[in-house]
Amino acid sequence: MNQRLRSRSPGWLICLLLICLADVTCAAAPKTDPATALRERYASLEQQLRSNQFGQPLALESTETSDRVQGDIHAIVNYPLGMVGAGLGNPDHWCDVMLLHLNTKYCHAVAGLSGTTLKVNVGTKKPEELADSKRIEFKFNAAVSTPDYFEVVLDAKEGPLGTSDYHIRLEAVALPQAKTFLHLTYSYTINLVGRVAVMTYLGTIGRNKVGFTSVGPQVGAQADYIGGVRGLVERNTMRYYLAITSFLGAIDLAPETRLEHRLQNWFTAVERYPRQLHEMDRKEYLEMKRAEHLRQQTDR
Repeated sequence: MNQRLRSRSPGWLICLLLICLADVTCAAAPKTDPATALRERYASLEQQLRSNQFGQPLALESTETSDRVQGDIHAIVNYPLGMVGAGLGNPDHWCDVMLLHLNTKYCHAVAGLSGTTLKVNVGTKKPEELADSKRIEFKFNAAVSTPDYFEVVLDAKEGPLGTSDYHIRLEAVALPQAKTFLHLTYSYTINLVGRVAVMTYLGTIGRNKVGFTSVGPQVGAQADYIGGVRGLVERNTMRYYLAITSFLGAIDLAPETRLEHRLQNWFTAVERYPRQLHEMDRKEYLEMKRAEHLRQQTDR
């Protein structure tokens, strides 16, 4: 009997060892819930949020790999979490946000058996026929909303000009004094065809375009900012963030005044950063967006 026990011991010892290792691994890597992780991020950025180049509690960063670019904004907004969740948990309201962006020509939320899709047309920064624009279809993932955390994600498989795998994620936690800490992520994949198109743009009409990340000491009156694809994604991430805050600022207004308030506030907000974001004058922007909004009400 002892001989049989000895012959089986190695197998039992191995099983026991594997179980113990599994327990150690699980104990060493507890899963952090999203709300806690975002609050930890807030704590790590507290100094940067107090003092930065933006003149508001905001931090922006970008990354670029061989096939993907991403922009991230962390910011404090003067709206309670409940308002943020109620407004941005609604896919129709994301169309209100999207349409403020210069390049968005149309947006309509369509409910289907597999969920809600945002049908978004993007094009140039000038008035444009829908037939000449490009369609991106974002899947609206059901929002997560609790008393202390909110999250919503929009994903699109295909995009124009060699881009794909679009990912827009907004998460938020409540702060004291009816404020909210937001984290916005905007990213997409870009293939070789897309890179050629972007580099052509950046080498011609976009050659003087820059982002917000400083890459060197100030020369004279001008700071040296990141350019290229990272500069491009930083500009668009900022435009979407300012669209979100412009939308939130109009929630409590009478319905008939909300559109005009959002448009005026978005343009004022982007003009605070003219080197990066100025594209046209206010009158031109307002006329274009009013017409696009009217078209959006009739073309479904």
